[in-house]
Amino acid sequence: MAITNTWSVSDMQRTDSDGGISLIYWSMVSSDGTYSASEGGKLRCEYDASAADFISYSDLSEADVLGWVYTSLIEGDETADEAKARVEADRTAKVQKQIDAAATTASGTPW
Repeated sequence: MAITNTWSVSDMQRTDSDGGISLIYWSMVSSDGTYSASEGGKLRCEYDASAADFISYSDLSEADVLGWVYTSLIEGDETADEAKARVEADRTAKVQKQIDAAATTASGTPW
């Protein structure tokens, strides 16, 4: 079975008066249906409600928020897409290691 990567946002904290996001809880799970590896965390956000690119809570999509998460994961001169791919590759490798280990071991009794 193929290993899939699923990103999600489980919760966010916002300021009621302007809809600005101050905290994002996110996770990414790599799984083949039997084995899994995950990454997750929280992202603290600073925003300017008067900025031209400000998106209020009521207008956000999960894709918008995950874009912020990917950007927060950048290391060195990576792009957000490269950071996302790096995290997915790392977790996929961990799942593959579990699959490989299971293929070379067995349990039970000889009688």
